[in-house]
Amino acid sequence: MPENKPIYVTQPALPELKDFIPYLEQIWENKILTNNGPFHQQLEKELAAFLGVPYISLFANGTLALLTALQVLRITGEVITTPYSFVATTHSLWWNNIKPVFVDIEPEYGNLDPEKIEAAITPKTTAIMPVHVYGNPCKVERMQEIADTYGLKVIYDAAHTFGVNYNGQSICNYGDLSILSFHATKVFNTMEGGAIVCHDAATKKRIDYLKNFGFAGETKVMAPGINSKMNEMQAALGLLQLKGYPQNAEKRKVIAETYRKELANVKGISLLDEPENTDANHAYFPIFIDEKEYGMSRDELYEKLRQSNVFGRRYFYPLISEFSMYKSLDSARPANLPIASKMANEVICLPIYPELESDSIKKITALL
Repeated sequence: MPENKPIYVTQPALPELKDFIPYLEQIWENKILTNNGPFHQQLEKELAAFLGVPYISLFANGTLALLTALQVLRITGEVITTPYSFVATTHSLWWNNIKPVFVDIEPEYGNLDPEKIEAAITPKTTAIMPVHVYGNPCKVERMQEIADTYGLKVIYDAAHTFGVNYNGQSICNYGDLSILSFHATKVFNTMEGGAIVCHDAATKKRIDYLKNFGFAGETKVMAPGINSKMNEMQAALGLLQLKGYPQNAEKRKVIAETYRKELANVKGISLLDEPENTDANHAYFPIFIDEKEYGMSRDELYEKLRQSNVFGRRYFYPLISEFSMYKSLDSARPANLPIASKMANEVICLPIYPELESDSIKKITALL
């Protein structure tokens, strides 16, 4: 590895270009570029089988999938959600004219704390939108118990969880809907892309109507839908990416194990425990910096790493609740979100991707 080569937090896993060419040739031959083409149909079937989910509907990106999921379940009023996520989680609510209600997270994995949800429920609450942060499962059983008690829907932002199994099944089988992201930064990518996982054919049909302008036939529109279909080039890449996913997942696991071993005894750096009963995908590798014990702040370390061409990311800082469009909400007050604030101020996600070289890992751990 060249001494000054930048090491970024992630790098997309891509197949050999020569292996993609036959897919492109087929697209050029049949002249079908979008609108539920053959590759789109094939990828939906193969993903459902691979993930072990009943129904999956592909989207152009994960944000459009989030926006549509809220429409599918006719969510209105207020939705309880987390401040510790990427902004798309809450933006999807705002675009649907839904009021986000922020609730603090639990310290084990940074997920929405179910024990703090009930205090935030009002007569206007219609749903809970948790995030499986870093791919670590939320406390799904407790979340569902609360939802059932109060008659709420549960929509999981599962953007980080491709390939994650909990208690022997896909984490996407929990909740009313789960939303995946296939963005270039994710463990499985279609350049851009996303999906909604649902449990029955009727819901799948409604999803497919809504992502195609609401058309239910050539001349019938059954709802004010949107255009959020995945195109054939994205779907073709997805089919090829799926073949390489197991090998890429194993490489990520080895890198995560190396980080754990090398950083286990570094004073002032803490790691998240590996979740129980979970087959992880090692999508991220967050570390948390205790300024007093480590001897410098998270931000000082972040800058020193950058000076050495190591570009980690502070996922997730600042909190969504601190952005200007949300911070006036009562639930966004920092006093209501002490654990989320602490994690956001301590976190750095280290570089992790299948082709990360051993020399780069040694450089990172030596710097830390």
